[in-house]
Amino acid sequence: MSFSTDIKEELAHISLDKKCCMLAEIAGFLRVCGSVRIRSGKMTPVITLDNLEVAAHFQEIFREYYGVAVEMEITPASSLKKGNLYHMEVVDPDGKMGEKILRETGILMVKEGFDTLTDGIFEGLIKTKCCKKSYLRGSFLGSGTVSNPEKGYHLEFVLNTEPLAKDMVKLINSFVDLHAKMTRRKNRWVVYVKESEQIIDILNILGAHGHLLKYEEIRLARELRNSANRLKNCDDANTDKIVNTAQRQLQAIRIIEEKKGLSSLPEKLYEMAILRKEYPEVGLAELGEHMEPPLKKSGVNHRLRKIEEIAAQIQEKAR
Repeated sequence: MSFSTDIKEELAHISLDKKCCMLAEIAGFLRVCGSVRIRSGKMTPVITLDNLEVAAHFQEIFREYYGVAVEMEITPASSLKKGNLYHMEVVDPDGKMGEKILRETGILMVKEGFDTLTDGIFEGLIKTKCCKKSYLRGSFLGSGTVSNPEKGYHLEFVLNTEPLAKDMVKLINSFVDLHAKMTRRKNRWVVYVKESEQIIDILNILGAHGHLLKYEEIRLARELRNSANRLKNCDDANTDKIVNTAQRQLQAIRIIEEKKGLSSLPEKLYEMAILRKEYPEVGLAELGEHMEPPLKKSGVNHRLRKIEEIAAQIQEKAR
């Protein structure tokens, strides 16, 4: 199973005690993955999803909050996708319960005297922090995904309309230190977060505490590996730099030795040239430690630069 599926199945086992939170979670879920079916002039919500645990969870919430049964029909997914699809519809013999649910979840409202299917998030459902969390959890169960932190950091909600996406960004960003963004992907709108710390915060808000710890563990392990690789690359680069610099200095010393002899150098430069020949593989700081008295890295660098300048002048005269 995917990381997202595992998280949703953890969330599907959360029990809600407060009625307001039940309604908010139902509303968030219906808003992102529900649609409206009209029969004989009566409207009722219908839902299609691909996760049995989530479907069973909402069957239970509808029963507990509204006292109604939700029928479920199972069909195979398309040939391009494995698994099953779960089609859910409220049992509504008199055609009144479906309309009640749509009104209470803010999907059906009266506008200018007419019933109108709305878009976006109904503010009356998310007045309290607990209801905001529940609405977000319902939305995630319906349309959210989280990438495996082994591969990258990405959490998103795939939504049908721009107004809903804007409201979802506003809802997420109402929590401290969260900064969701949105973009268009073909005919859908995507609300997303890419910072690992913010994804962890959202998992905490949703109530996925078990997978929050797992996510954090994987993230830390990944960052330690990346840090180790960066250090190794840095060490490799430093080693290459030391080798290249030493080779250049040794070439300058050979030019002076062949053309004029090292004894032609001032005493301090002569000592440095002999020392570099003796320790061709070490860095400047270590080279300075071999001197009596020890010389700082800047002093070693200054003397070797002077040697290179003298070699360059000899070559210039020889041309």
